[in-house]
Amino acid sequence: MPWIQAHLVVPKEQADEAEDTFESLGALSITLGDAKDEPVLETLPDEIRLWSLVKVTALFELGQLDNDAIRQAVNMTFNKDLNHQLTIETLKDQDWERAWMDHFKPMRFGESLWICPTGQTVEASHATVIDLDPGLAFGTGTHPTTAMCLEWLDRHPPLDKDIIDYGCGSGILAIAALKLGARHAVGIDYDPQALAASYDNAEKNRVEKQLALFDSNRMPDKKADVLLANILAGVLIELVATLSSLVKPGGQIVLSGILSEQAEQVLSVYRNYFEMAPVVSMHDWVRLEGTRINNAITH
Repeated sequence: MPWIQAHLVVPKEQADEAEDTFESLGALSITLGDAKDEPVLETLPDEIRLWSLVKVTALFELGQLDNDAIRQAVNMTFNKDLNHQLTIETLKDQDWERAWMDHFKPMRFGESLWICPTGQTVEASHATVIDLDPGLAFGTGTHPTTAMCLEWLDRHPPLDKDIIDYGCGSGILAIAALKLGARHAVGIDYDPQALAASYDNAEKNRVEKQLALFDSNRMPDKKADVLLANILAGVLIELVATLSSLVKPGGQIVLSGILSEQAEQVLSVYRNYFEMAPVVSMHDWVRLEGTRINNAITH
């Protein structure tokens, strides 16, 4: 069956109105996306955050209504001509499959770690492959904060080590660690949906028996050889004592989700607990890593 797909680009303050407009027209599905490659990182509890410029996409059956009706409804909602912000296209069934295959390809991180969407295969020999479809928790996997953590794991395979993935989201870092030889991993997140997604993805990759999941109000009793946290810089600073307490003496910490201009502020508090390595950067983002000091200060 052919479809009509409408894309409307609006400021985030108008996203709800755009969504309501498409819903009133009988859209079969409505999704919100990033209109200008702007990442949304880990949010705080009870916080909902959108990109500053949002692409609202609606899907209609062909013949359900014509293009002019969509344009008229959008312009009436916002009381101005938004035709320059609205694109409408007709999709055939085969276009969906081709668009998926064209857009989401297997992605390599480091030398041998790959993320592979459904329906794709990795031909490289000696590859460590994680089966994971792009989505809200993981995105497309191309954002530097995630990429730098995955590259670190590829460069430092955690063989027979215990791992903590704090702010686990989709569980991608914990799963990657397990596929690279970790003995056991713990995923921690405040969001029940993230914990459910982590379990589902671990099950898909056949490592669910090695993964324990915790709400952020509970903490594991066992300390980690490696702790990874890809969350907001402000949260990393606030949780410095908590995260440090979860790492064994001599263990390693890997921090991401940090803009370049925030690096020194985060480093200044983690140096009390870790011997910090030189900063690694990718675009406007940095990765921090360090080794737990045996006689670090405690609070």
